[in-house]
Amino acid sequence: MTFENIPPLLDEALTARGYTALTPVQTAVIAEEAVRRDLVVSAQTGSGKTVAFGLAMAPQILDGGLVSLAREPAALIIAPTRELALQVSRELMWLYAKAGVRIATCVGGMDASKERRTLNQGAQIVVGTPGRLRDHLERGALDLSALKVAILDEADEMLDMGFREELEEILNATPEGRRTLLFSATIPKPIVSLAKRYQHDALRISTVGEDRGHGDISYQVCTVAPPDIENAVVNLLRLHEAETAILFCATRENVRRLHASLTERGFNVVALSGEHSQSERNQALQALRDQRARVCVATDVAARGIDLPNLSLVVHVELPRDAEGLQHRSGRTGRAGRKGTAVLIVPYQRRKRVESMLRGAKIEADWIKVPTAADIRAKDHDRLLETLLAPVEVEDEDRALGAKLLETMSPEDIAAALVRVHRAKMPQAEDMLDDGSRERPRDDHRAGFDDSVWFKLNVGRRNNADPKWILPLLCRRGGVTKNDIGAIRIAANETHVGIAAAAVAKFTKGIAQPGHEEDNDVEIVQANGPPREAARENKRMGRDSDRPQRSQLGVNPRGDGLPRGGNFRSDGPRGGGSNRDGARPFRKDGPPPSKHGVKHKAKGNRPR
Repeated sequence: MTFENIPPLLDEALTARGYTALTPVQTAVIAEEAVRRDLVVSAQTGSGKTVAFGLAMAPQILDGGLVSLAREPAALIIAPTRELALQVSRELMWLYAKAGVRIATCVGGMDASKERRTLNQGAQIVVGTPGRLRDHLERGALDLSALKVAILDEADEMLDMGFREELEEILNATPEGRRTLLFSATIPKPIVSLAKRYQHDALRISTVGEDRGHGDISYQVCTVAPPDIENAVVNLLRLHEAETAILFCATRENVRRLHASLTERGFNVVALSGEHSQSERNQALQALRDQRARVCVATDVAARGIDLPNLSLVVHVELPRDAEGLQHRSGRTGRAGRKGTAVLIVPYQRRKRVESMLRGAKIEADWIKVPTAADIRAKDHDRLLETLLAPVEVEDEDRALGAKLLETMSPEDIAAALVRVHRAKMPQAEDMLDDGSRERPRDDHRAGFDDSVWFKLNVGRRNNADPKWILPLLCRRGGVTKNDIGAIRIAANETHVGIAAAAVAKFTKGIAQPGHEEDNDVEIVQANGPPREAARENKRMGRDSDRPQRSQLGVNPRGDGLPRGGNFRSDGPRGGGSNRDGARPFRKDGPPPSKHGVKHKAKGNRPR
């Protein structure tokens, strides 16, 4: 097939690669109005941007269809991460292979002296990361005096990662008359500012919503109680059994915690975040490509540039910052015509925010319940039947072993043993505290608890209060079941819980008894009413419910310990400072929490 406005050698490369048509962004950058002009291009992740700018810069690389013999590079491509730069280099290699173009790749974690030798031998195209390119530029190994086109791939991410200084130094070393192409999924104000400074009469191209858009990605949303987030992750992984899945968290700490939890449960999982070295990143990605690992837990920035052909499931364990972040994350799947699934795990209190985000991204999502253990068993049943009924070649040795088994066991027993062995290899599904069927609560009680009675505990967020340990504590101290416990409202220094009216007498009698040694420092008393009414009553009586009272003298007033494992925040943690992944870290300067986040001044009654 012949493509219009494309040099013959590149046309041959596309045909050999199996291209039958160009994507919208590829068509737009080679249109007559775009040729030889500066461009600002926004397009979806996975829309063929690399081939697009490879075609766009062809007039500067090929002179009359032939490659220039100049030793200095004619084109420079800057990418935010090593993985993305290597991916770009591989794409351009096959695109320009027939033209004999030499490509040099300069990225961190590689042999810098070898890169300098390659540059000294001459290369028409240089691909690299900002830090390494600036290093070669300052050492005199990279000569940009003859550059004809500069391309910034994922420009928004490079600015978010703090590479503005490096980008400006590199662009300032290029000739005034060069072309500058900015490719970015979003066009925030910093990108507009950069375009005004380094571009002239730039053509704005946007194909967001025109490409494959969201057509190859099925979006699903499941609402959960906050302590159920980790269990929801487990059940989603078990239901889909994807060849490769990525789980997105907001911070390195949460990546570390979820990775450890899933490993303990039996999943083959790797982690990617800013704290991992380049060697560790390479090993993790290779494990995913080799299928030795099937799950990757990552932060947004660490996942940039990852191209896994078998990736079919993306789970947003913690919500992205905005609609663009949602598209960026989800765009790791559903590539090259393959189908993919993106699932958002949404705590009840974040539902409205997610609805707004989906509207902004023009995404139609299915709101589903978290898969139950029964759902997963049914899916396992279907998968096992499909596997066993698939035609396979059986060797004589296998038949002989099967015949020997039939001599001692019935066919039914053999089949049951096979099923048992298959299930033993799979991580166990998790029981949910809530099945996800209820809507976002509109008041201070859940369905069936209209006449509930409220009780108050003398621990709150500052003591790392978490429903995962509050719920069993209430059941143990009050002699009730979790079905008798309604809403749990955690404030700064206290927690309110609703108890079903039918269980109040039993609960009141239970909490009047001495507590267990590990939790008798937690006081439980009947409140003046629902949390809001109690707060108004405290104010009327001259008390501040957000200030520790006398009964809380044994409670750590700072509560700076890390949050309990598995209770992920839906919109990132609070606290000062920042890390390389662009999210604020948890505070770590406080005293270590006890089992219930309580620090005791008295020597007696310490939690074990």
